[in-house]
Amino acid sequence: MNRPKKIYLDYNATTPVDPRVLEVMLPFFSEKFGNASSSHYVYGWEAEEAVDIAREQIAALIGARPNEIYFTSGATEAINLAFMGICDAYQEKGNHIITCTTEHRAVLDTCTQLQKRGFEITYLEVDNNGAIDLQELQRALRKETILISLMHANNEIGVIHPLKEIAEMVKEKNVLLMTDATQAIGKIPFDVNDLKIDVATFSAHKLYGPKGVGALHIRNRPKVKVSPYLFGGGQERGIRPGTLNVPGIVGFGKAVDLCSEEMQHDAHRLSKLRDTIDKELLMLEGVLINGGASRRLPHMTNVSFHHIDETKLLPSLKRLAVSRGSACSSTTIRPSHVLKSLGLSDQLALSSIRIGLGKYTTEEEVHTAIDIIKATVEQLRFTTT
Repeated sequence: MNRPKKIYLDYNATTPVDPRVLEVMLPFFSEKFGNASSSHYVYGWEAEEAVDIAREQIAALIGARPNEIYFTSGATEAINLAFMGICDAYQEKGNHIITCTTEHRAVLDTCTQLQKRGFEITYLEVDNNGAIDLQELQRALRKETILISLMHANNEIGVIHPLKEIAEMVKEKNVLLMTDATQAIGKIPFDVNDLKIDVATFSAHKLYGPKGVGALHIRNRPKVKVSPYLFGGGQERGIRPGTLNVPGIVGFGKAVDLCSEEMQHDAHRLSKLRDTIDKELLMLEGVLINGGASRRLPHMTNVSFHHIDETKLLPSLKRLAVSRGSACSSTTIRPSHVLKSLGLSDQLALSSIRIGLGKYTTEEEVHTAIDIIKATVEQLRFTTT
């Protein structure tokens, strides 16, 4: 008996490695296995050159200089390195950081640790569409403020913050602007110069590259100071020591190149599919598109369903790979802090699903998923009345 095909709709959690990315990575596991820090023979030269090429590819995508790119094990490590390094380097200026209640846990948990070290954190609230109040941000600024950290696009609801406008607000305040761009890179245009970003973090596995490799962008004109947080070896100009993941970095570079070529086409196609999902699901009563009135990423949506048993929603959608929210917190059945920040009740937040489309998502899969979700929600409502 043939089982119904499962449909993957969680591209915000991770993406499959593009076969073209895997192809360029494979030689660096075998015949080109050298250490990029071994600069006195050909094996090391090959690895070092490959890393340099990837650094150039990534810099080109975001409008940066190659020497502003530092490789890490992922976005979470990059966020930790940036926060800790900036706070150490600028602590004589002040001890105040501004962020937002809907940030990724990598930011929020790092801020919690910094509070224990004496730093003061202002958490901006959002409205029911996930947008911050720029006047509230303006009022939060102090002479002790050293850093504003706001993600470019939210990982759970896709809402895009107006970073360029924020940068204009703070450019005379001598405050650094950092962004977690993990969900934005490769999905929408992102240029650090146009947005006037000082520090940015992102990861390869969100854009059809391998897991276990990310990057940290640190502006050097004017130079942003970041003190080392890890020690030993001096790689990545002392910011992130340790043997470089050469195959992963090579794959990261290739994935970025492919995104540069295909991003516009993919965004156009996926936004139409996303709009179809929203339109069809809104035909049901008691459906809410979270962040739907704000500018959002083109490939994702987050939907809440009133009047259902929240404990049965995901188990009933077992043919669909969807999530309640961030993959980093999915091991605990708690309401999403992002949806709670929008004003949703615990029950409604738990009665929500995040749908993330990708370049391998077909129109047929989307229509099948819509039918499954509609039938499931109607059945759950029937059994709870």
